[in-house]
Formats: sequence, C-alpha cells, structure tokens
Amino acid sequence: MHKILIVEDESVIRTALRRLLERHDFEVSEAGSVQEAEKDHTFIDFDLVISDLRLPGAPGTDLIKKAGDVPVLIMTSYASLRSAVDSMRMGAVDYIAKPFDHGDMVIAVQRIIADHPTGRSPEELATNSGTPSKLDGIIGNCPAMRVLLEHIKKMAPTDSTVLVLGETGTGKELVARSVHESSLRAGKTMISVNCAAIPETLIESELFGYEKGAFTGADANRMGLIEAADGGTLFLDEIGELPMEAQARLLRFIQEGEIRRIGSVHSRKVNVRLICATHRNLQSLAAEGLFRKDLFYRINVLCLALPPLRERGKDILYLAERILEAQTARAGKTLMRLSPRAIQAITTYQWPGNIRELEHAIERAVILSNGKEIDNQTLGIDLELVNINRIRGQQNSNNSTSPITAKTNHDPGEDLSLEDYFQRFVLEHQDSMSETELAQKLGVSRKCLWERRQRFGMPRNKGNVNSRAKITATEDK
Repeated sequence: MHKILIVEDESVIRTALRRLLERHDFEVSEAGSVQEAEKDHTFIDFDLVISDLRLPGAPGTDLIKKAGDVPVLIMTSYASLRSAVDSMRMGAVDYIAKPFDHGDMVIAVQRIIADHPTGRSPEELATNSGTPSKLDGIIGNCPAMRVLLEHIKKMAPTDSTVLVLGETGTGKELVARSVHESSLRAGKTMISVNCAAIPETLIESELFGYEKGAFTGADANRMGLIEAADGGTLFLDEIGELPMEAQARLLRFIQEGEIRRIGSVHSRKVNVRLICATHRNLQSLAAEGLFRKDLFYRINVLCLALPPLRERGKDILYLAERILEAQTARAGKTLMRLSPRAIQAITTYQWPGNIRELEHAIERAVILSNGKEIDNQTLGIDLELVNINRIRGQQNSNNSTSPITAKTNHDPGEDLSLEDYFQRFVLEHQDSMSETELAQKLGVSRKCLWERRQRFGMPRNKGNVNSRAKITATEDK
C-alpha cells in the first residue's frame, strides 16, 4: 500500500483529503506544518508528500529539499500562476489549485506515484541530494536517470557489449559516448554508425571493408568501420534496421573477434568494444523473424534503458534551462528566461520527440524572441490544447475516477484530434454543465472557451442555458 503524507494547517481540508485518499486504498499520515512533518515523520517512508503552499512557520516548498527523492505535490488556494510555477522551479513534481475536484486529485496522486517509484533503500535515498547528477553531459535526478548513471559507472570499465534502449531523441548516442569516455578505451577512437542511414546495399562494405576488385567500382582496398575502430569502441545506432545478411556477418565478429573484408579469403583479428542502440523492441522483432535471435542474445549482455522525457519529472525544467543557456550563448544573445506560461507548457507538454524536440523548440524560441523572456507561443506550444490533451489523457486512464469519464459516450481510445475532442466534449456536456464548469474540466479559461466556441461555430444557445437552469432548479429542490 502506498503511503502519503499530507501537510496542511487547516484541519477540515486535511481530514477531507485524508478520507478521500484512504477511500482509494492509500495509507495516509498528517501534519499541520513543515516543522511538525519533520519532527513526527521520516520522509523516506512515504511515496508522496502533499503540502499546502502557505503554512505557519515555513512555506510548503521547504519540504521539497527535505523530502529528497520523495515527490512533493503543492496545493495552493492562491490563483497566482507565478507561485505555482515557482514551486515547480524549486523542484515540486506538480501543483494543484484549491478548491480541487476530488477526481482530479486522485488522478494526480496515482500518476505521480506511478511516475516516481521510490523502491530504493533508505540509505540510498538519504545520500541523494536534490541536485541533478551529471556524467559526461548527461543530466538527471529522477529515479530512472539515477539508476542509468549508476549502471554506466559499473558497465563502463568492462569490455562487455552494451545495448542502449530508448525512444527517438532521448540521447542514446550521448549515453554510448559516456560509456566510452568512462572506459579504459577513453583515449582510443569511438566510431558511430547509424545503421538506418546507410543504404542496404552498402552497409556490409561500410562495416567490413572490401578488397580491390571485390565488385564493380572497388578500385582499391578499403578498411571497414569495424577495423577502423580497432582498440576503441564501435557504436551501432538503430541496429534494428540492420539487414539480415549484415547481421550474420556481425554475429561472426562478436563471437570470434575477427572480420573478413568483402572479396578477401583472410580474416583479421580486431579488438573492438561494441555498443548498440535501438528504439525498437528487438525481442519482438526476433520472435517475428525480423531480427536474428542469436544476434539479439549476443548484444543483450548489458542493457541501459533511457526514460522518455515526459517521465523525467523535475529534470524537464532543469534541462530546459540548461539548453536555454547554451542556445542564448550560441546565438550571441544575453541570457534569456522562461516565462511562467512557458514553464507551465514545458512541464505539461508530452514531448513525443523527447530531448531533441525540446532542444529544437528552445532554439527556435531564442531566435524568434525579441525580449529577454521566452513565452509558450514562441516555443510553439498551445497551452490550452496541452491542457485539453492532459484532461483527455486522464479520462482515458483505466484508473480514472473523474465523473466526466462516466458521462462520456464515445470510446475513450478513439483517435480524435484535440480540436475534435474539444468540440465533442463541449457538445456532450454543455446541457449539464455551466460554462465555468466546462472551462474548469477542459483546463482553460472561460474566455478561451468562448473564443474556441466562436472559432468552431458552436456558440452557446439559449436552449442550453435554459436546460442548465432547469437542472440547477431541480437540484435545488
């Protein structure tokens, strides 16, 4: 059972929140201030700390550093976006505004606990600070990145083959380079090959080389990339795209530590450490006959899994600020800052392109911005659409307890665009909700709701208003 600590000075709110969470099978403890929480509880015993922003004695944000790796969700009854954003800048995992919908709170708690497992020992947690760890350019402080950095340190000194897994844009080549630079081969050559970028007809000759006259156009002997990496490291990116014929040759190299150039009858011994990477599921490909099983078992000796950016919590904002510093220096501009809305957009957007997409968004924003502050619009992120998408994602969750889910008549898994989803949601709920309630559920302002109604040609008519009035009158009786 997951354990949650509530830090709230108003006993009515604290009790109501405790009962809500206990109804959803959470074990809950309480405190009325930061001092009381620190005195009566050990933070590493909890999976989540939920704290009010304004507390007697010290603000709730003081718990962020005190809690270490335990995520802190900040509650605020103040409508200031600045205070909520400042909390996230200080390391809060998320914020929720009072008064909050009970379903929204439960969904937020379930999501945070799922994204931030605290499965390590108390000794490990106690020694970790809130400062992101670094290793040869890799920055990260979330649990998954801490595990990754620790594994790199252990794997680097060996000569074993490493398989790096992760979505496109997560930084697999950076991880491979860190392994090389931390190994005993650091002073030797590291050659990187993108298997997907080389034509299928050329991949074998590129990797293994060829002898003069081996085929038409082979006018001289040529050393392959594996041979060129002798004594160092060979990084094969997107190895899942390697043709089957080349896979067989690669298997021979891994097993025997030798290669044979195309057209040659003699083999050559090479001393090369192999690091492979892919965004694909090689085990599934092997089961389907699209990747050699024996090769998969050979390269899957040591495995490093890179988390997608959307699952890295507090790291996202820290990475964005470091990228912003680098991009402003590169553009020859004075140091710029992210606006509150830009920070909100960066921390709520899903980033399907991961770090690469974040880098490009910030690079574009630095070039297009005239002042010293970057807004969400120059980042190319529509904050209202992001909020709508976030609500939709919450509704599609199997654990969602939001009352909206029960009222939605369409299949949650239906592939709708955000605009289609907005229109359908409004049409399905405008007879039973006020404009304020619709805006709150969609995560947008009433003004934004009105503007989108006008854009999509669906202004609220009197019939809707009368229907709502009748429902309200009935409820009052």
